[in-house]
Amino acid sequence: MLAGGAVLLISFDALLVRLADAPHWDVVFWRGTLIALTLAAWMLVSGQRLHLPPRRRDRWLIGLSVVMLSGNTTLFVLSVTYTAAANTVVILAASPFFAALFSALFLRERVPLRTWVAIAAAMAGVIVVFGGGMRGGTGLGDFFAMTLAVTVGAHLTILRRFPAVPRLPLICLSGVLAALTAVAFANPLALSAESYAVIALMGVVQMPLATVMLAVATRYLPSPEVSLALLVETVLAPIWVWWVLGEAVPSLTAVGGSVILLTVAVHAMLALKEEKT
Repeated sequence: MLAGGAVLLISFDALLVRLADAPHWDVVFWRGTLIALTLAAWMLVSGQRLHLPPRRRDRWLIGLSVVMLSGNTTLFVLSVTYTAAANTVVILAASPFFAALFSALFLRERVPLRTWVAIAAAMAGVIVVFGGGMRGGTGLGDFFAMTLAVTVGAHLTILRRFPAVPRLPLICLSGVLAALTAVAFANPLALSAESYAVIALMGVVQMPLATVMLAVATRYLPSPEVSLALLVETVLAPIWVWWVLGEAVPSLTAVGGSVILLTVAVHAMLALKEEKT
């Protein structure tokens, strides 16, 4: 229930970015600021603090993960701005396979054959989506989404390396960094009342609550089940944008997205079956 509720909240993310109807740097500034303030208040109430590993090299890696997490906020907003929402969430669905690839390269973890096959299939789906984007003039937004998928995978790899480091303080710090990066390009006090309302809903309620719920859900569910739950966001996000704004899913995105979704679903179910046996 926690994972499902979190994914349902996250699925409105692309729609809310569109409904904000504001310059992307303004959205990044307020999104980062409000998420940071909300999570800081939550940590103050819950007593959660940031505990860094003792080695300096490990601290640098944690700092790098915060930088990438901050960049993810910017990349998501830029991608939704310059391409179809369906393209963004479909390409982002390939991020677990980048995480597996980085884990093999940098953590020396053994990657099962099924994962290598899944990586190849997912990349084929991404190439199909990219082909449609280049033909439809949304290649820049697709590039942002692809970069986002890579940085999400790298961020997850670092977190896997340090399982004892609390997650919420890192997300809070990344919000601060995103806001500081965007403030030089933004005019955050010149938005309409409607834009402020949508951004407040996104930064105070939707993303912080989803983040906390997902973090708690991982205590009770194995990662393959969480991955399956996250597939719901990939399906629902384009539906909300189509329903409210009338934005149809590009045909090649539907083809490539089907390949990626089927790949992630089959891989997660096989991993779950293996874990239970």
